Amino acid sequence: MNIPVDFTEFLYWIKERTEKFWSVNDEGYYSKGFYGAKWQPLSEEQINSIELKYSVRFTSEHREFLRILHAIDKKEIIEYEEEEGEIITEQHTFFYNWLEDEREILKVMKEPYLWMSDDVESVNRVWLKSWGTKPKSAEKRKEIFDEWFSNVPDLLPLTGTRFIVSDENLRFKPILSIRGSDIVIMGWDFRTYLLNEIRSHLDIYIEVFDEEDRMFYPELLTEVQEIFDENFRYDDAKDIPYLKEMVLYWSSGWSGFGLSYHPENQKVYPIVNTYIAEEEI
Repeated sequence: MNIPVDFTEFLYWIKERTEKFWSVNDEGYYSKGFYGAKWQPLSEEQINSIELKYSVRFTSEHREFLRILHAIDKKEIIEYEEEEGEIITEQHTFFYNWLEDEREILKVMKEPYLWMSDDVESVNRVWLKSWGTKPKSAEKRKEIFDEWFSNVPDLLPLTGTRFIVSDENLRFKPILSIRGSDIVIMGWDFRTYLLNEIRSHLDIYIEVFDEEDRMFYPELLTEVQEIFDENFRYDDAKDIPYLKEMVLYWSSGWSGFGLSYHPENQKVYPIVNTYIAEEEI
């Protein structure tokens, strides 16, 4: 397959491969709504004006993504069945369009703070070790959390709950899936992230027959799997200021750093609390 290593070439490879896939796949779970879709790139002038408008700064890779791909001219169609048996159809933005989705983008940009703070106060009662003893006072807890979050690098939305850590000074610039305090690394660079995020639109699987189940299952091409293995390999330079501790709070985040969470004599579950706060008496 020879997936380009050069990032600009890779983005044009993505463009060509996805648009070809969408031109012939008009059915199926993964392609609903994408038939005939085209990417809508931005000009350098548009990217500069967006940075001014939203008071953000795109990383070099993010800018290149916006310049060559950015968003598509179709909505993803999601269908699900309610308990009463009624089929509900919804349309979802695939990648946010910075020229058209202002209301949605402004809403999503606030959500990492809201989701994490909610996990601190109500859902999971999260309390990081670096925050010290957990205060009884909700006001004090909020003060500690707000101070911590003020140091978190900018998180810019890409699609759904995916955010890029927008800090050009970082050696690795990961893309994260954020659901409250449950944060999963989708890739340590934009190339790996895109292969991960839109894998079902890239025709990068082969069907492998399972003798035990007597069924065919999709398996990533060796070249793609090797890219993932290399990107998620342990490297002590991999860091996300302040957020790394939150990622590692749950066992679901450990593999993103090339780490394994193995509690002795226990089955490893996707989410296991790895720190219990010491609280004020």
